[in-house]
Amino acid sequence: MSEAPAPLIRLEDIVKTYGSGDAAVQVLRGVGFSIEQGEFVALMGPSGSGKSTAMNILGCLDSPTGGSYLFRGVPVESLSRNQRALLRRSFIGFVFQGFNLLGRTTALENVELPLLYRGEAAAHRHRLARRALAAVGLADRERHTPAELSGGQQQRVAIARAIVTDPVILFADEPTGNLDTRTGHEIMQLLTRLNREQGITVLMVTHEADIAAYAGRVIRIVDGKLESDTRNGAHG
Repeated sequence: MSEAPAPLIRLEDIVKTYGSGDAAVQVLRGVGFSIEQGEFVALMGPSGSGKSTAMNILGCLDSPTGGSYLFRGVPVESLSRNQRALLRRSFIGFVFQGFNLLGRTTALENVELPLLYRGEAAAHRHRLARRALAAVGLADRERHTPAELSGGQQQRVAIARAIVTDPVILFADEPTGNLDTRTGHEIMQLLTRLNREQGITVLMVTHEADIAAYAGRVIRIVDGKLESDTRNGAHG
């Protein structure tokens, strides 16, 4: 019998400590869970619970103090800084609460940025960026700068930028945090559609139960420890 494929992501007994000696603060205390390809997972917890630290470790933006992080079966802690950067660039997309768009550049140019870092040719960049903008419903806004877009439209541009490289997984850190309720739900419907129709795995940090309800699974971290891991009857 052939072995089952490794989960996309596996955390094993992850510990994260900042500082040392008497000033040491343990933010994560032995957290472990797996995420399979194609899942939509919400990571919940109160402020200071360690959920954003866990997200940063998963996104290769930070390293654990102890434990193991496996990405498709490969131990990430064994990779060099350059290899981790390559993993991030090749397989991962990021969406943040604050959009993080460049103010003086158009929507199209913002979406092209990851492709520019890859050294892709201009014509190829334009084509992929237009396709990504169309996927988030902004095909008619490619020449607009962020100042000419609503908050919801800016977050759609940020999502287009995150998916333009065809990532395996999308990390969304409080993606509706700066949006009104109605716009926030529109963004969640978009993420749900990308997950279902394009098969992009989504891991989202949120502290809002109604936003977490869009995910198929909710992992809750409290005081740096895994409190619960439950399946959702997600609505769509």
